[in-house]
Amino acid sequence: MAACTTSIRTLQLKPNNFSPFLPSNRKIFSNGVPRFCRRGCRRRYSISMFLKNAPLVKNGALSFNGVDALSDMPDNVVMTPWSDSSAFLGASSNESNSRHVFKLGVIEDARLLSLFRFKIWWMIPRVGNSARNIPIETQMLLMEAKEEPSSQEPNGKEGYVLFLPVLDGEFRSSLQGNSADELQVCVETGDSTVSASKCHKAVFVNYGNNPFELIKESMMILQKYSGTFALRETKQMPGMLDWFGWCTWDAFYQDVNPQGIKDGLKSLSEGGTPPRFLIIDDGWQDTTNEFQKEGEPFIEGSQFGARLMSIRENNKFRSTKNEDSSNKPHDLKEFVSDIKRTFGLKYVYVWHALMGYWGGLHPDAPGTKKYNPTLKFPLQSPGNLSHQRDIAMDKMEEYGVGTIDPDRIFEFYDDLHKYLVSQEVDGVKVDVQNILETVASGAGGRVSLTKNFQQALEKSISKNFQDNGIICCMAQNTDSVYSSKTSAITRASDDYYPKNPTTQTLHIAAVAYNSLFFGEVVIPDWDMFYSRHDSAEFHAVARAVGGCGIYVSDKPGKHDFEILKRLVLPDGSVLRAKYPGRPCRDCLFTDPVTDGKSLMKIWNMNKVTGVLAVFNCQGAGTWPGFNSSSQIDGLDLSGSISPSDIDYLDEISPETGPGDFAVFSFKSGSLNRLSKHGKLNVNFKTLQCDVFAVSPIKVYHQELQFAPIGLIHMYNSGGAVDAVQAIDDGMRIIGRGGGVFGAYSSFEPKSCSVNMKNVEFKCSSEKHFLTVNVPTGTNSWEIDVHY
Repeated sequence: MAACTTSIRTLQLKPNNFSPFLPSNRKIFSNGVPRFCRRGCRRRYSISMFLKNAPLVKNGALSFNGVDALSDMPDNVVMTPWSDSSAFLGASSNESNSRHVFKLGVIEDARLLSLFRFKIWWMIPRVGNSARNIPIETQMLLMEAKEEPSSQEPNGKEGYVLFLPVLDGEFRSSLQGNSADELQVCVETGDSTVSASKCHKAVFVNYGNNPFELIKESMMILQKYSGTFALRETKQMPGMLDWFGWCTWDAFYQDVNPQGIKDGLKSLSEGGTPPRFLIIDDGWQDTTNEFQKEGEPFIEGSQFGARLMSIRENNKFRSTKNEDSSNKPHDLKEFVSDIKRTFGLKYVYVWHALMGYWGGLHPDAPGTKKYNPTLKFPLQSPGNLSHQRDIAMDKMEEYGVGTIDPDRIFEFYDDLHKYLVSQEVDGVKVDVQNILETVASGAGGRVSLTKNFQQALEKSISKNFQDNGIICCMAQNTDSVYSSKTSAITRASDDYYPKNPTTQTLHIAAVAYNSLFFGEVVIPDWDMFYSRHDSAEFHAVARAVGGCGIYVSDKPGKHDFEILKRLVLPDGSVLRAKYPGRPCRDCLFTDPVTDGKSLMKIWNMNKVTGVLAVFNCQGAGTWPGFNSSSQIDGLDLSGSISPSDIDYLDEISPETGPGDFAVFSFKSGSLNRLSKHGKLNVNFKTLQCDVFAVSPIKVYHQELQFAPIGLIHMYNSGGAVDAVQAIDDGMRIIGRGGGVFGAYSSFEPKSCSVNMKNVEFKCSSEKHFLTVNVPTGTNSWEIDVHY
């Protein structure tokens, strides 16, 4: 690629047909910056943190508010100011090509967090201190950039620079570093016939003092700018998120069958944790596999060559005319209707791949021929090939994928989903979505192809599943993220591997960090887990703080109901936290899996309390492609937690009052009073964890100090509390679920009642720990505490 000779320059904002991130109704003001309406926005969602000093390029350095983000910028780099604190970066070449790698500048001596794809399907974090530590296929880069010390901030005010590679026209961008500590942007179309010589808005860069608000507000700007995706807050949330679920995958894998499903639903229900949603995973569809002959030895990976024959269910889920149907349902509808009626299921989802099945559609089958499938052999980008290979991708490259005609894609989804609705199915889990980037050659490139498929898929979901019933999976590329307008749930992790002890800690850490990015566009899905497993509580606590759907994949009869009942109420509902669970600030630039010293802390909010979970993820495994000296036989680590670890705590904190918080430890059952920045020491061995309810102590009736904790036998105890009110002679707490309710109370009550019936209670005079017995089976309650 020839060197470019154009100078670094600040461009005036002009309409640019080359970029899809440009709304037709954008208004440009005299300073060249778009103005966004703030009226009616809540504090966290308003664009309020932007600083007065605009991004500046001077002497080859890009700086924000006096803080250098890049140095030694090449002459062919283009910087386009966007808001008071943000800009786009891009570059030009003398040659037109479908793939460019441009140098943007040097990063040295700065703490960095990269979120990158370590294989085509999945993303994980990596921390470092210079650009050489930024992996290929980085999709989000966060840099710590403290401002210079001052009399008000002797240690320097906290600052962060966020780099988001985006979509620019037909180009998709990703970041990477090299051995010279130069940050590079790779822009590519995935189609050799789609090329250009410039990509001026390849990376969005923004600066702020709060990392969570910085990411949120950056995604707000990009959403307004592009119009190609929607933010999580604006999307319809599927109802299954608030109910306990069961997925058939790790219970049966592809051997799923009607009787096995009934057995699993029965054993979970009889144990007191009834599933209210079910995912029938891979194994229900009508497929054929020419690469695995019946009676021959199994060939590893051959399952990824199977192709879809029709949109109907296979013979396991329907009977034929000439066979005894006593042990089989007549069809999928009869089966789904039966299990909904028998087990009280509210939602039944089924799995399918984006192309129908792993190997796509069979080109010549009567049931799929109308969709004009063409056999294509996937081709991965150099970025993907630089990391870990994947057997599914390898086999699809070998066998080919029956790719649906883009002109028929909506027809396929509409036919499939319409049929599923006729069978009383409520939604779908759509897998293998990143395959599109590998079959884009000759189809206009990966950006356009993904957009077309995504629009068709979401249109069909909206038409057929009224509850927005879709879980996206293997969709962790920015092509998909920036094309997601209505899909509200996306898997944020690699698979849960119950047989691999070295991946359990990685799973928890990866989802938490990935949620920094994904959580602005979707509810990050944490995947299924086994409730009877060495790491079961580790996974259960993560789901309790994750703000996600909660579902297991237990084999029938293989359950730990002690763990499940800490997640699931008797009616099958769950206490889901308010936001996507994310790492605490002091975890952003540490490695909680392999540095041998850092604990993993994840925070979230409920309606009236905060929740904070702490995990020891060290000493059980290492990140893919990363050599670590961390011992594998376990580490014993100490650390501390504080109410200030929960970043949005001001949502529930009073403007006046003592400013202290009641902090309840699930593990020890102890209650402590801490100031906002007070600390509580903790200690954990590998694969140990704890979860803390954090509740602001408020003053009522002039002298009563009170703070609800919630149902103390539940991992997310505060999720049970909906509201707290002062009444004439005390307090009223409104919530749901039976068990033991806990609260901080500075005085001992005279009596307590649940739904106007007096109940037993205890109050510790030393810790001011009030506990109230809520009758088992109570779905909703009003607890009155009388003083």
